[in-house]
Amino acid sequence: MDAMKTSGHPVAATPAHSDPHTTNAETNTQATAAATSTPASPDAAQRKPFTVGITGGIGSGKSTVADGFVALGVPLVDTDAIAHALTAPGGAAIDAIRAAFGPAMISADGRMDRAAMRAEVFANPDARRQLEAILHPRIRAATREQTLVAFAGGAAYVLVAIPLLVESGNWSERVDRVLVVDCPVEVQIDRVMQRSGLSRPDVEAIIRVQASREARLAAADDVIDNTGPADTLPPRIAALHRQYLAMAGC
Repeated sequence: MDAMKTSGHPVAATPAHSDPHTTNAETNTQATAAATSTPASPDAAQRKPFTVGITGGIGSGKSTVADGFVALGVPLVDTDAIAHALTAPGGAAIDAIRAAFGPAMISADGRMDRAAMRAEVFANPDARRQLEAILHPRIRAATREQTLVAFAGGAAYVLVAIPLLVESGNWSERVDRVLVVDCPVEVQIDRVMQRSGLSRPDVEAIIRVQASREARLAAADDVIDNTGPADTLPPRIAALHRQYLAMAGC
């Protein structure tokens, strides 16, 4: 991992205000003013791209946190969106998936049948490894390409959303900083049930095949606790944004 990474305990992003008389709205306005859009760097050509991998378990709110960085002008490379594009009709992975798993895994419109594939890989670890062998190299290549494009355009740093960063081999060695969005497992379960209508056993099954909360925290350089209300996030995102700008040399 990059030499700029810390070797001690993860740095938790704590709320940026402690005055009980300061409202969330006031604090968020102050934070946004303090951390404006990511500046373009005049010497980007001389600097190595600085990347922050953001991850978290299902229902942790990592997309909400990522959106907070985007609002500050940080480019986002979303590996889940890349995976969806690869498995869409005409996607670069469709032919390999059809060859490996047969036409039953391809929907009538030409996209990968996600429900059928999910059932297959949950029941068969070999099938899961086979699918990962098809998708992961393509996802990594597309991620690198999009990161270099963003950096060439003047980005100070790039946020890379990697839902399975801890589970998927050496992703942590491919980014300069790992940001984990964390919350208790019970909060994850409640959120996913409310937003998706899945049963508790279904959500628990998904959580079981993901890295444990402890494993994610062990891999973290920085942590955002997303247990509380969403309006507490902006000042903490802004504080990390300033930190990443400094680490990127801006």
